[in-house]
Amino acid sequence: MRGSIRVAGPASPDQVWERYAVPERWPGWAPQISRVQASAPRIAPGVTGRVWAPLGLRVDFVVTEVDERLRTWAWSVRLGPLRLRLQHGVQADPAGSATWLRVHGPAPVVAAYLPVARLALHRLVHAPS
Repeated sequence: MRGSIRVAGPASPDQVWERYAVPERWPGWAPQISRVQASAPRIAPGVTGRVWAPLGLRVDFVVTEVDERLRTWAWSVRLGPLRLRLQHGVQADPAGSATWLRVHGPAPVVAAYLPVARLALHRLVHAPS
């Protein structure tokens, strides 16, 4: 299944991109992430790591694509046999910026994740710098 969302807010595209590009900043806007361990301080193809969710849930990831100029990136996450592919982008918007997400994976997982992701993306484009 494939799902997608788009959220706009007052943060500038550069601010939003930097919040994505530095994994240690993810817990500041993504309530589903309490901690991040990454093999590099900035996303780039091949960067691997783990995110911790509430209740100690751990999800492994690998960044598969990054285009700093276009402000897009993709990663694959794995929890046991479950795998998701997530594609992200940031663009200018009359509100300030907009961010979008496309998720590919098993239908029940994608359907459960999209509302959580919408909240996170709202925080991403609204958080003060």
